Amino acid sequence: MVYVHLADGFEEVEALTVVDLLRRAGIDTETVSVTGRLPVTGSHGIKVVADILFEDAVYTGCEFIVLPGGMPGAANLAAHEGLHEKILSFHNRGKGLAAICAAPMVFGQAGILKGRKATCYPGFEKELEGAETVTDAVVSDRGVITSRGPATAMPFALAIIEEVRGKETADEIAGGLLYKA
Repeated sequence: MVYVHLADGFEEVEALTVVDLLRRAGIDTETVSVTGRLPVTGSHGIKVVADILFEDAVYTGCEFIVLPGGMPGAANLAAHEGLHEKILSFHNRGKGLAAICAAPMVFGQAGILKGRKATCYPGFEKELEGAETVTDAVVSDRGVITSRGPATAMPFALAIIEEVRGKETADEIAGGLLYKA
C-alpha cells in the first residue's frame, strides 16, 4: 500500500502521475486527503476526490508515504501535525518516504534529510535542512526519494515502483509508456 497525500494547492501532475503509474504496476495506491474533506483542489484549480480522509487511513500496511509538491500544497502538508507524526514514525521504522518539487521541505523541516542526498524544486534548497542538495531529477537515499518538479514526476513514480516492486517492474511500466530516461 502506498498513500499519496493531498492538500489544497497540490501539484496535479505530480500527484496523479504517481497514482497512475503505481496502479499500472499493480501497487495498491490510495490518495489521502489531509483537508478533512474528500474533494481537494490542486494548484491549477483541478478538483480531485481523494480515496480516503487522513483520519480514516490505516498506516500499518502502508509501505510508502508520498507527498506531491505545489504551493501552497506542500506548505499545507507541512502544517498537518498528524502527517508530521506519521512521517517521523515511518522514518524511525525505515519505511519509505517520497516527496517531489517543494514537498521535500516537509522532510527537511522534520529533520530526516540530515546526512542524505536530496533534491527539490529550485529555490527550496534552504528548506532541506542538513541535506546534501543535488540537482539530479530523482534522488533515492536510504529509503527517502526526492525529485525536482512536474517534469520529473514520471521518473519519480518509477523510482517508487522500483523500491516497492523491483527494477524489472519499473522497466516494464516505463516501456509500456514509451518512457526513455
